[in-house]
Amino acid sequence: MTPATPQPFNVFCVVQRGRLEQEAVLFALSFRAANPDFRGRLLMAEPVQNDKWPQSPRISDPVRDLLTGAGAEIIPFESRHFGQSYPHGNKIEALAALPPGPFVFFDTDTIFTGPLSGVGFDFARPSASMRRSATWPEPPLYGPGYTRIWKRLYDDFGLDFESSLDRTKRDEYWERYLYFNAGWFFGADAPAFGERFLNYAHRIRWNTPPELACQALDPWLDQIALPLVIHSFGGGRPGPDLAGLDGDVSCHYRWLALLYARESAAAVEMLERIAAPAEVRAILAGREAQRLLICEGQGRALRARFARDGLPPTEALLRDALRDSGLWLR
Repeated sequence: MTPATPQPFNVFCVVQRGRLEQEAVLFALSFRAANPDFRGRLLMAEPVQNDKWPQSPRISDPVRDLLTGAGAEIIPFESRHFGQSYPHGNKIEALAALPPGPFVFFDTDTIFTGPLSGVGFDFARPSASMRRSATWPEPPLYGPGYTRIWKRLYDDFGLDFESSLDRTKRDEYWERYLYFNAGWFFGADAPAFGERFLNYAHRIRWNTPPELACQALDPWLDQIALPLVIHSFGGGRPGPDLAGLDGDVSCHYRWLALLYARESAAAVEMLERIAAPAEVRAILAGREAQRLLICEGQGRALRARFARDGLPPTEALLRDALRDSGLWLR
């Protein structure tokens, strides 16, 4: 296991009313359980109501009390560019509200099962999650292909395209090109990273190059811009020192039904341990998936129907299997 990272850093996620605030409860409680000696700050960025968020995104008072009681600091930020029209933009705009210095972002639908001190972060070389599939781009039959699409983006931002390629993969195969899941990423300075992330995403969205004319930008915009930002700061694909993320340290489960169906026993055990107190269950019971799967125990029954060594090969097929079984609870 890699030695503890010497410099303190901040961990942050985005929280707002609805599903995310309930996920944030599980996030915060599992983080504190798995990281009792964490030296940084646990920050939860909350968008404020404005013209981009006309309906208040403010979290409920019981959740706020539980989060702060778990040691989380809730910091407000203002959406000036994306907001309700593109909620994924929260993770981009929230970075401006964070204090300067190294940070690690996680999506709120994350459970922690081990200490981050066992992860070898090199903040001078940012990286992000490789737990992704070929979701973007989808090259049309007659082109442009992967190379032309990605190269145009690198060229637009003055970046070296060739050095981003994984040359162990064949030309025009999606894994040859730098592409991440934005479920976690990290960098050396949150505001600087956020400024560049916003600049790139904004330009891609509102000055879309012709090579992207046939490509969907929603919901993929953050994942289109992220590899460009990471490459621009001298980062790239994660090495073995980061294996604990999406491994035995953190679990980006996406939806509770998927957690019970496919994730580790450690993730399920952590989930049910932190959800046991009555005040936590009172919050979780407000949403059907949490109430049925966690509070009423249907998650264990779901898990018993899916052998982890015999799961469908893709997440899409697993979701279909859950729907066919009447167990697709989100």
